[in-house]
Amino acid sequence: MAVHHGLHVGGMLHRPSRVAAESRTSAVAKVTALQASIAALRIGTGFAFLWAFLDKTFGWHYSTLPSNAWIHGGSPTKGFLASVNAGPFTSMFHSWAGQGWANWLFMLALLGIGLALILGVGLRVAAVAGVLLVALMWAAVWPLAQHTTGGALTGSVNPLVDEHVMDALALIVVGVAGTASRLGLGALWAKLPFVERHRALL
Repeated sequence: MAVHHGLHVGGMLHRPSRVAAESRTSAVAKVTALQASIAALRIGTGFAFLWAFLDKTFGWHYSTLPSNAWIHGGSPTKGFLASVNAGPFTSMFHSWAGQGWANWLFMLALLGIGLALILGVGLRVAAVAGVLLVALMWAAVWPLAQHTTGGALTGSVNPLVDEHVMDALALIVVGVAGTASRLGLGALWAKLPFVERHRALL
């Protein structure tokens, strides 16, 4: 009986340890999966920005023909901004279309945001810049409108949440939860003395 009791007590003593170990292992697995998911969102979003920059720069026969490429004298902003036909900012965007400063700011934003997200560095700055950029694009499209300034249907399928809003949400998630990631250069970036002193640069 004494032996049996000792084995029983021993089993009970070891069981919480096994449960605790399994819980720790499960928690680690969940954190790893979360980090991988955010990293995938970060890289995918970054590639979308970087691809837009490359296609508009070189004209890879997707949204931009070679004859309209930036390196061949085309304007990355003229076609989109000149076609704005709904919302209260129509005249403002028309005045920006094709302007040199608008082209450079737009393209540098696409390149900088794309590289930062893919590499995992400067994510907070990139997220803020990206949200501002897609907010301007949302205002240009103005999905709230049902009709264009000419009276035709806009074709808006959702007045509030479109691809620009989803991009903004992805950028916010990455900027909040994706910094210092080991799935990229974020962890190394976070250890730089200048970044350690200015955490907004994470």
